[in-house]
Amino acid sequence: MKMRDLYKKYVTETFDENGVLSNLEFNVPDNFNFGYDVIDVIGQNEPNRRAIVWVNPEGEEHIFTYGDLMRESNRAANMLIAHGVKKGDIVMSVLKRHYQFWFLLIALCKIGAVIVPATNQLMKKDYTYRFNAADVSYIVATGDGDTASHVEQALEEYDGIKEKFIVRGHGNKGWTNFDAEMAKYPDTLERIENNTDDNMLLYFTSGTTGYPKMVMHNHYYSLAHIVTAKYWHNLDSESLHLTISESGWAKCMWGKMYGQFLCAASIFVYDFDRFHSSDILQKIQDYKVTSFCAPPTMYRMFIKEGVGSFDLSNLKRTSIAGEALNPEVFNRWYELTGLKVMEGYGQTETVLAIGNICGMNPKPGSTGKPVPLFDTKIVDDDGNEVAYGVHGELVLTPKTEKKIGIFKEYYKNPEETAYAWRGGVYHTGDLAYKDEDGYLCYVGRKDDVIKSSGYRIGPFEIESVLMEHPAVLEVAVTGVSDPIRGQVVKATIVLTKAYRDKGDEILVKELQEHVKRQTAPYKYPRVIEFVDELPKTISGKIRRVAIRERDNGTK
Repeated sequence: MKMRDLYKKYVTETFDENGVLSNLEFNVPDNFNFGYDVIDVIGQNEPNRRAIVWVNPEGEEHIFTYGDLMRESNRAANMLIAHGVKKGDIVMSVLKRHYQFWFLLIALCKIGAVIVPATNQLMKKDYTYRFNAADVSYIVATGDGDTASHVEQALEEYDGIKEKFIVRGHGNKGWTNFDAEMAKYPDTLERIENNTDDNMLLYFTSGTTGYPKMVMHNHYYSLAHIVTAKYWHNLDSESLHLTISESGWAKCMWGKMYGQFLCAASIFVYDFDRFHSSDILQKIQDYKVTSFCAPPTMYRMFIKEGVGSFDLSNLKRTSIAGEALNPEVFNRWYELTGLKVMEGYGQTETVLAIGNICGMNPKPGSTGKPVPLFDTKIVDDDGNEVAYGVHGELVLTPKTEKKIGIFKEYYKNPEETAYAWRGGVYHTGDLAYKDEDGYLCYVGRKDDVIKSSGYRIGPFEIESVLMEHPAVLEVAVTGVSDPIRGQVVKATIVLTKAYRDKGDEILVKELQEHVKRQTAPYKYPRVIEFVDELPKTISGKIRRVAIRERDNGTK
């Protein structure tokens, strides 16, 4: 078997008459392990096949092959085992986009330990909460910035960490240098057996309300991402794919790990601190990136940067996730590059669940169609499927007994797990509607829907219309209490630089009329507030709940 077809050992594909993927069947052994059964198999059969192209703003460059990943993950595993890490241990990583992240993740997978990726934006209280919630035993962190200091402050209130490893850190008291220590160990490893249903990966959700929940995935999760990489990112063994996300977010697993390596493809990693549109576009040009994925915000920045001045001729596929895509961004990007932005939808709890996969023609404003991993429905509050065009909650039922493609549980939280799976289906908490062609359109989080004069209004549609106006840089639409209508629509807006000093009643009226011309008049924002910035989660998602709490005087 050629390594480009390695995934076919575990996955059988079926296509419809138009060549679009219609079904996936899985044949997964009870002891499947991504480290041994994917990375090492490719590393043994094609050791010189390129796996990672890593660069940083200082001009440093490393090319890692699948053979390198096999050997370096073995070294890391041997080192960690020698320091006491064992199957089932919870290990946190805070490694930005450092290439050591890939060595660590694969090593922990081989050991059977559970990795908890985290962003370097966390502060003391964030670490304290996560350490206690997950019972973290080890941590591997970047030596850049204040990360080590924040960890040490948290450890004044948590005594469960057995050892701290640091990357790019020299002379940090009490920390073991990851690279120097790893170099002492052999690059071969005898297979450590596991069960495919064993815990493998834990993420803290970046929810917009309450404390983050702990999403636990087993080893089936890695295989399910074949639909993300092959059929959404459109990758093959010759692809070089760039997903912007740093290693602390679930999107890293979507775009920089499992599905991409299942395709025997290569990933491009740019280890930057601050996002600059021109830097990313230059890297896409210079390294001949073939597939790219980022949130819509970054596409808007690329458009403003002047994407036409860069040679993106090697780029064959562009996609977005993380937020719903405004049609104006889709249309403008297509006009400038000739590429359609293929939207996709999923959660920390899932792989790609809805998307514009290979062979489909995307509809601007639509998230796409359900992927064949799930039976997908839109239901009302009683669980009944709603008609075309009617808003309802998106619920998913995995097609396999092993629930391949969806999370195992909310770790140490059986009540939340049971609630999410009430009625035997997974409730996403997201509202959408389906058109008569079967395309799904995202409306918003269930808690974000505005109920005004008997109408149910999703914030995303109004935000999309407002984003078309040149005055609007960012916007969040929420509901505010009204004695007559129950709620009215409010838009909280960050103005573009050109309009920063023009936030007056004249602009308010102009924006209201703009919305009335583009959508049903009852949806227009009766209240508009101009602000310097919007409240956001640590992952950059707008916290509409914070705006609602402020407006209601509850916080």
